[in-house]
Amino acid sequence: MIVRSCLHTNLAVFLAACVCSALVRAQPITSEQEETQRIGDLVVANHILANQNILDAWGHVSIRSAKNPKHFYLSRSLAPALVKAEDIMEYDEDSKPVDARGRALYVERFIHGEVYRARPDVQAVVHSHSPAVIPFSMTGVPLRMAFLLGAFLGSGAPVFEIRGAAGNASNMQVTDQARGVALARRLGSAEIVLMRGHGDTVVGPTIKVAVARAVYAEVNARIQMDAIRLGRPIYFTDGEAATLKKMEDEERSVIRPWELWKAQAARAMLQ
Repeated sequence: MIVRSCLHTNLAVFLAACVCSALVRAQPITSEQEETQRIGDLVVANHILANQNILDAWGHVSIRSAKNPKHFYLSRSLAPALVKAEDIMEYDEDSKPVDARGRALYVERFIHGEVYRARPDVQAVVHSHSPAVIPFSMTGVPLRMAFLLGAFLGSGAPVFEIRGAAGNASNMQVTDQARGVALARRLGSAEIVLMRGHGDTVVGPTIKVAVARAVYAEVNARIQMDAIRLGRPIYFTDGEAATLKKMEDEERSVIRPWELWKAQAARAMLQ
């Protein structure tokens, strides 16, 4: 009887623990927890993009605030590989820091602010000087889908010509709201916009998707250039691109590369 009683007691404790665990898992994440998670992902995104040679000392990545969707998070002006959680700053809809505390700011933060304003569907923005992409911004040859993971490029990425917004003697940078508005307008409903002689800006429905697109834009550009050197590339049809893009828009499609790149970036930081 004593043994049976103990078994019943242990079973009851086990079931109670399972119920409590299920209840904990079932509880919705709070806005503060989600903000913390987003900031953590933003730090990882900086490290991944640096480790993948998409960002070096220059370029930046941001994420929209879940708590206040008109705001976004972006690091202080710092090389992406060096970014830590304490470097992340909150910006308002006009790309002004909520609490600057004397920290230096990225001069091209207006890219992020104006894209978020124009595109409510966008949750993350990457601006890079991706080297293989730049030739497509200045030659009239469209950067288009050239391999399986380039579906977001479709039949050709739009190109932003800054002269229309800043004249013929500008510093080529998006350093104010007017230039940011012009860039966001050229991006339109696309997932990437090239910037003549400068780089590109990539967007995504999640930060993991945006990071993958930034990496694969560079890969696609190299593949496309190699194909052009060899002869006449056979590009994907619009139907093929649309089918693949629908799959690649989902975060689950980029979890595998994200986890790989995250581990590689973490190892690199220990060396």
